[in-house]
Amino acid sequence: MDTKKIGQHISRQFNDEMEEIRNKVLTMGGFVEQQIDLAAQSFINCDQELAEKVIQQDDMVNHLEMDIDHECTEILAKRQPAAFDLRMLIATIKAITDLERIGDEAARIAKMTIRLENTEYYHEQYHEIQHLLEMVKDMLNGALDAFARLSLDEVASITCQDQKVDREYTSIVRQLITRMMEDPRHITRTLDILWTARALERIGDHACNICEHVIYMVKGEDVRHISQDELEKVVSR
Repeated sequence: MDTKKIGQHISRQFNDEMEEIRNKVLTMGGFVEQQIDLAAQSFINCDQELAEKVIQQDDMVNHLEMDIDHECTEILAKRQPAAFDLRMLIATIKAITDLERIGDEAARIAKMTIRLENTEYYHEQYHEIQHLLEMVKDMLNGALDAFARLSLDEVASITCQDQKVDREYTSIVRQLITRMMEDPRHITRTLDILWTARALERIGDHACNICEHVIYMVKGEDVRHISQDELEKVVSR
């Protein structure tokens, strides 16, 4: 975190409140990353017990979101912050919403694991799913690092990576549709795998959203719904 951005307030208590929120966001981010890893392990190994753990721990992600949201709202009401502090609080509220939704996607993958227990067709998709998984994990890790350091050095490359994730997802969808057409007996199982791939693709989207929130904090510019080229210009200014 750029300490020049935080810690310059007259009120020591205000400094502590802002730092506490920052730390809680990073804690939530780390926990969500762990959820993705556990969900991935359960999927790859068809581990039902691990999948159940992911689903149960989703409540912890929800509680973290509510706790941080409440603290941000209280600071907005009491401190009436402006400039960077205001942008940080607004962006934080949005970022934790994305993190909570990533947690939901991890839980969704765990549920698909339970549905696909002991199916040979499930294991045929291992390599495609694993590649997509690694891509979105890298994106999320980079987005959280950018948030922690308030650094825009990598955000453009992370958002650009999302285009590769979309292409990979489209390729998986085509393969799965082909297999369903070749053997309709596997339609139900294939659809479960398809939803797992969709969950991973959505995690990549949420990682991009977090990058956009970081840009808003640092630059004060809303980069939602603009092209990759336009985003890169904002970042480089």
